[in-house]
Amino acid sequence: MVGCLRVAIRGLEMKNFLLGVLCCLSITAAQAQSNVIKMIVAFPPGGPVDSMARSLVEPLGKDLNAQIVIENKPGGNGAIAAEYLAANPADGKTIWFTSAGAVAINPGLYEKLAYNSIKDLAAVSLVANNVEVLVVNPASPANNATEFIALAKKSDLTMGSSGTGSVPHLALEQLNDSANVKILHVPYKGAAPAITDVMAGHVDGFFGDIPGLIGYIRSGKLKPIGLAADKRNSAIPDVKTFNEMGIKGVDTNNWYAVFVKAGTPKSDIDRLSASIKRVVKQDPLNSKLTQSGSEPVGSSPEELSAILKKDIAKWTQLIKTKKISPE
Repeated sequence: MVGCLRVAIRGLEMKNFLLGVLCCLSITAAQAQSNVIKMIVAFPPGGPVDSMARSLVEPLGKDLNAQIVIENKPGGNGAIAAEYLAANPADGKTIWFTSAGAVAINPGLYEKLAYNSIKDLAAVSLVANNVEVLVVNPASPANNATEFIALAKKSDLTMGSSGTGSVPHLALEQLNDSANVKILHVPYKGAAPAITDVMAGHVDGFFGDIPGLIGYIRSGKLKPIGLAADKRNSAIPDVKTFNEMGIKGVDTNNWYAVFVKAGTPKSDIDRLSASIKRVVKQDPLNSKLTQSGSEPVGSSPEELSAILKKDIAKWTQLIKTKKISPE
């Protein structure tokens, strides 16, 4: 009889032990799940936005004590990524890493957009500024933007872009207005073929983000002749800004930033913002971005929100004035 009781007690102890183990595993799994953040990128792997996102995830994940997983959601000029963000809870566990185009240019470019950049998104923080640099074939007689404009006034010049309504296209339109010239716009499906045709001499110039062009510039395959910024860039310090050359109004900035779904608690937004501001100031990320020609920055949600509203107004006005419509 005593033996039977001992067996029964041991059985109960083992059962409780197993239940305890299962409970601990469940809690651990739930905690692990709660420390996973999905970073949505509205472009395919390998592009400049995706590359910067992948540079950011490791230091940001360490700072937040979380695992950040990138999910590429290309298509619809950002609409697919925005719809995916909208389908997830507003809890800060799904964030959107994007360039300015999808949130600041699209509202003016498309009459019907599946998302509203102001109402559907909550600003978190800027990550980096990427100003545009005008590049030409090394054999071009133009060694600066002033000489390029002089050529444009004497003969018909062409410039490629990564697509109608893209930042490179709008930079060209700014240049045409500022310099009173009519350089012909040649849209491509992405920056890569446009850059290839500049190097081949098929088009006369191209505006692009410095990080995407710095390798060609340093290898001598492209010649930089003007910077669309209010100050020079440390990666190409000898290249003058358009302002320095007396050409006003060419001021593109293809910034990269993080947004979350509207309705996300302010405490979660502020925590994400503070973390981004910390990690972009620290090496090796800071040095990596700076050496590529990008300007690492962090901002408050309020600062990013103000920049977004200002750029939507600026680009919408240009798009409507030039009667630009998507391809």
